[in-house]
Amino acid sequence: MREPNVMLLGVGLLLVALALWLMWRGRLLHQASGLPAGDVLYSDAGAWFPAGETLVAPDLKLAGRPDYLVAQDDGQIVPVELKSGRAPQRPYESHVLQLAAYCLLVDRHYGTRPSHGILQYEDRAFSVEFSPQLEDDLLHLLAEMRAARYEPALSRDHDSVGRCRQCGFHGVCEQAL
Repeated sequence: MREPNVMLLGVGLLLVALALWLMWRGRLLHQASGLPAGDVLYSDAGAWFPAGETLVAPDLKLAGRPDYLVAQDDGQIVPVELKSGRAPQRPYESHVLQLAAYCLLVDRHYGTRPSHGILQYEDRAFSVEFSPQLEDDLLHLLAEMRAARYEPALSRDHDSVGRCRQCGFHGVCEQAL
């Protein structure tokens, strides 16, 4: 009669040990993800959650889907953008402006202005303040982009072969490197 009880106790202890290991592993994976503490409201980065709706600011003709939106305990909603490569010394300007666009879209969509967003590279994360200056830089760039749509031809603005190869217009661009 005592053998089944011992066996059940052994199985129970094994399940408790497995649960503790899974909790520990989950914490390690969360730390490695670069996501801040809080509840993930939205994900466009994989199959964890169904993708949320596209965030839109019609007056700016701006729309986007950040990789993650994390709701923090203080009410902040923090956009997180994942980048597949190793981190540069400081974030690329294009990545910072993309993150700023997500911050602005969060402000418009949820009615709460993020104080910052996070750029998560393969090996490092950067917290980027969503300052009034960064918002002005973004709005200026959006205005430039809208005006450039009507230009007959635009000149390449860089000397990066890798960037050219990644461009969607590489096959038809007369200025490709």
